[in-house]
Amino acid sequence: MSRAAVPGLASRHPIGALLPDLYAEDDLAQRFTAGLDTVLAPVLSVLDNLPAYFDPRLAPPDFLVWLASWVGAELDPEWPPELRRAVVGRAVELHRWRGTRHGLAERLWLCLGLRAEISDGGGTSWSTSAGSVPPGAPTGEVVVRVWSGGGARVDREQVLDLVRMSTPVHLNCRVEILPGPPGEAGS
Repeated sequence: MSRAAVPGLASRHPIGALLPDLYAEDDLAQRFTAGLDTVLAPVLSVLDNLPAYFDPRLAPPDFLVWLASWVGAELDPEWPPELRRAVVGRAVELHRWRGTRHGLAERLWLCLGLRAEISDGGGTSWSTSAGSVPPGAPTGEVVVRVWSGGGARVDREQVLDLVRMSTPVHLNCRVEILPGPPGEAGS
């Protein structure tokens, strides 16, 4: 969509009507200001609707890409428009959780519609008593077990790409695709 020239878009504030009475009947002045109205009408239309441009649910598709760059959202051109709008709308929240299990699970759900169980083997622990045994060495591996609630086919490479994009670069990522949630009979 182009906001540069919209054929037939009438100006809400025609300049010719604002001219002094001396020019109200002047054909040349009216045609000249009508030309200016044609150029300014899209600008005034954008300004009249400016709040909608900053709402990812309402923004025009071409503006949504620019809006995504403002909030650091990574959009896949293959995603349907509704998904791209949802990712931009939740970008700040997803950035807040980036690098955590919760953030990865939310991103998998939002982008691919997959539920996930994530174990990272980070080797961290805490204790209220002194002299506790420290955790074992971190494994440096993230294991992501995913399943689709609707029984749809899960694309392993797509899941792995999203996991790699959402985890620290020094970690190895392993994806396991399950037929249903862990602990269910037959899983």
